[in-house]
Amino acid sequence: MLVLPDKDIVYPDKITLASVISACASLGWLDHGKCVHSYMLRNGIECDMITKTAMVDMYGKCGNVDMAIRVFKNIPKKDVLAWTSMISVYALHGYGNEAFNLFDNMVACGTRPNPVTFGALLTACAHLGLIDKGRWYFNIMKTVYLIEPTVQHYACMVDILGRGGLFEEAERLITIMPMDPDVFVWGALLGACQMHGNIELGEKVAKHVISLEPLNHAFYVTLCDMHAKSGKFDELENIRAIMDVRGLKKDIPGNSMIEVDGIVYEFSIKGSSEVMMEEIKSFLCQLSKEMKVDQIHFTI
Repeated sequence: MLVLPDKDIVYPDKITLASVISACASLGWLDHGKCVHSYMLRNGIECDMITKTAMVDMYGKCGNVDMAIRVFKNIPKKDVLAWTSMISVYALHGYGNEAFNLFDNMVACGTRPNPVTFGALLTACAHLGLIDKGRWYFNIMKTVYLIEPTVQHYACMVDILGRGGLFEEAERLITIMPMDPDVFVWGALLGACQMHGNIELGEKVAKHVISLEPLNHAFYVTLCDMHAKSGKFDELENIRAIMDVRGLKKDIPGNSMIEVDGIVYEFSIKGSSEVMMEEIKSFLCQLSKEMKVDQIHFTI
């Protein structure tokens, strides 16, 4: 739009820029998001509620929590989407107490939470292992704010209980759900079984989710892992044989990306740049030595 000839140039409006900011958030492109923010400031483009909320979301998802807070504080009259966006940023980065305090401030200002707000709060509880707090938010969502929990909220609650090792309560919650539990609900329980080594329940859940999504290789891999840890190598080979028959394999290796100074670096299980990996190994070795020294001082 901006590089068209002068007579054809089309200037972006607030809706265009909000869409670009949301794209930056999805891709984790912090520097690109900053450029858009800077463009708006340089050209005197008014940042309305929608645009500023998109910026809070973008800065939060890109890891710049301080900037997300600054933008959020500059929103004069915050609606539920703005409040929820900032609560979600805190929840994403493990700032549970900040998320809970912000929720209290939102309610004190007379803004009613929505289902997404409670999803963020339950996520924060899961990350911090706050079981009682999770139960409380899950209950007031329906009893105080008359919001019917969705399947996503049940998945969060199962995750909270599962992480705490409360498998019986998690199973009871699944049985009383008013809707059919989906793979995310069962997947939360499966992940908890794998985490705590509950092989018996984990195998049962894994076989169930495989029946729901027989072509999802992730569930087979999890089941193989549990069979291996329990020494059931015959079962392990059977699952691998089933995967071969069904043509299931992980074609795309696990990877993650991070943007530093405008450059996107990709880390893959297959390996990355040798120079970069050597630098990372060196840094981790140094960090490990410092941690051991700190432990010695603490023991003394």
